[in-house]
Amino acid sequence: MKTVDIKGKPYVEVHERIKHFRSCEDYKGWALVSEFVEINNEVCVVRAIIYNIAGKPVATGIAREVNGDSFINKTSYVENCETSAWGRALANLGIGIDTSVASVDEVKNATIQRDKPPKTDKPPKANKMLDHVILGVETLLDCKVDRARVEELIRKNHDGRLPRTLIEVDKCVKELTVTGMKTILEKE
Repeated sequence: MKTVDIKGKPYVEVHERIKHFRSCEDYKGWALVSEFVEINNEVCVVRAIIYNIAGKPVATGIAREVNGDSFINKTSYVENCETSAWGRALANLGIGIDTSVASVDEVKNATIQRDKPPKTDKPPKANKMLDHVILGVETLLDCKVDRARVEELIRKNHDGRLPRTLIEVDKCVKELTVTGMKTILEKE
């Protein structure tokens, strides 16, 4: 089977594995079947199963792809997912695994994800925890609250820091709804 070089290692692409599986006498009458475990506008999960001539499952492969997660997944995340699952099933059968089970796209995507700088558009964890406190207080009081005032009261009562765990969030919600209701209501 033909290989490509990935990071200095020979790699057998999925289409080569499929060609081998379809043309090799050892696998005559065998089947490669795809099952869509999950498929929606965001994610696709495919399980590929290889059945021998007697109809017994002899190898499986599973893959998950996220819509838009890579260049190819912007237009073809379902197809890419199925191909990856096929490649894994064929590798689990022993076809084309001299060095790797992962598909070429999985290897490339892992390299891209590893080298990609962390996303900075996400708010820090402290802001997420503050959001949880505000949601809890607003739900219990059934009204909007002044975010800046809530943050100020939490910092005042907790040595200048915001909650870091959901247990601390719960504690802050209880404190604020019992003792500080009038001071945190949003000014109209």
